[in-house]
Amino acid sequence: MATVLITGANRGIGLQLCKQFVDRGDDVIAVCRESNDDLAETGARIVDGIDVGSGAAVEALRQELGDVHIDILVNNAGILRRDSFGEMDYDAMLDQYRVNTLGPLRVTEALADNLAQGSRVAIVSSRVGSIEDNGSGGNYGYRASKAAVNMVGMNLKHELLPRGIAVAILHPGLVATDMTGGTGISPADSAAGLIQRIDELSLDTSGGFWHAEGYALPW
Repeated sequence: MATVLITGANRGIGLQLCKQFVDRGDDVIAVCRESNDDLAETGARIVDGIDVGSGAAVEALRQELGDVHIDILVNNAGILRRDSFGEMDYDAMLDQYRVNTLGPLRVTEALADNLAQGSRVAIVSSRVGSIEDNGSGGNYGYRASKAAVNMVGMNLKHELLPRGIAVAILHPGLVATDMTGGTGISPADSAAGLIQRIDELSLDTSGGFWHAEGYALPW
């Protein structure tokens, strides 16, 4: 049995990750801005009121957890604000960077002492953060924030490797959530793939960028 902390746990992929980790017997700490009945029904320990883009909120999370050991840290929280060239909202772009890029770094750094040899860190990124795979453009803020968090993940690989902690950068697939307007595979199927990738993660594969289905993605 592992202790798993998941950010962005109140809906979509995060909620399904909570359900599936709980169902297999893990202790789950569900972190979110606002809880709901669906999350409460999972039986996870809920820590709400946490905006991962806020340094004060992440510090409050650290204090709430104390010395709780974390085996698996899943940085899942993220936001999408659609944009296009000629109609850019730069404040919205910065909001995405704050949550999608700085959020995983803030949380991982704040909880570094809760991790130990054998712990694993997962960052739920996106294929749209791949520079080589960008065949359509658009969504400047979201794409840039995900490309940047991929670099964060690679840096964390180097930082945490001497401590025996592995890092995975994961694309969940196109998932039918509020963020995608209901288009794509089910959150349950995506979560199952992500969990499999996390279970397979080792120090030898740390720093990889993978699709939830198991194949490597280009940077």
